[in-house]
Amino acid sequence: MARIVGGIAASHTPTIGFAFDKNKRDDPVWAPIFENFAPLATWLDEKRPDVVVTIYNDHVTSFFFDHYSAFALGVGPEWRVADEGGGARDLPPIKGDPKFAAHIGQSLMTDEFDMSFFQNKPLDHGCFSPLSMLCPHKPEWPIKLVPLQMGVLQLPIPFARRFYKLGQALRRAIESYPEDTKVAILATGGLSHQVHGERSGFNNTAWDQRFLDLFERDPEQLADMTIAEFAELGGYEGAEVIMWLTMRGALSSNVVCKHRSYYLPSMAGIATAIYEC
Repeated sequence: MARIVGGIAASHTPTIGFAFDKNKRDDPVWAPIFENFAPLATWLDEKRPDVVVTIYNDHVTSFFFDHYSAFALGVGPEWRVADEGGGARDLPPIKGDPKFAAHIGQSLMTDEFDMSFFQNKPLDHGCFSPLSMLCPHKPEWPIKLVPLQMGVLQLPIPFARRFYKLGQALRRAIESYPEDTKVAILATGGLSHQVHGERSGFNNTAWDQRFLDLFERDPEQLADMTIAEFAELGGYEGAEVIMWLTMRGALSSNVVCKHRSYYLPSMAGIATAIYEC
């Protein structure tokens, strides 16, 4: 039977990928990002999951507003890095797990989540900017990837509780998989930021810390919040933290936080965290 070894959370700003590709680990501005991601990489190396289910949102790179699903599960055999306008990053493709992904998809549909499914779409920084920090990947990645793309950029957006319930259904899906498979769940996005309009550049560090507290100890309170409340407190784009609730819903009610960090270098609060069931 498959089992969840834990959940990790990591922001997914494009600057994370830039810092990695330009080897900025000794630069005092960028060094805290590497320091904060290091415990996550160590944890993954120790747990050695077979598959990482990554909960992320595409930034209108491979998913467009002419057909924009709330929940889209990747079921392909391989995932490439997307070109977001300046050329694709020099990262190898990562293998998928079509059999495991198909089981998850069937289980979620049975659990009354109307999923969309995709193959052959490259994945943008929402997935690969944190992932490149978490695993050695030359010549190849040591894990398989099942991407779960969330439609959080175009209204209407599902309620926060719907994301939380999806996580609970995801746990049931994983634990019903008959093969001996170790699974880690990675949630990306956030924290507070807004990149357009009158509040462009907005951050709210106090809310970011409060969110992290509630995420660990009282996710029900977060699940009861409206999208407007998330946007007011954390910025419109910062409301994408509702994706984290899917990872939290897949874990037990009482989790142990093994690591937590926060850094605000510029436009977005960057957080990393590890939770064990």
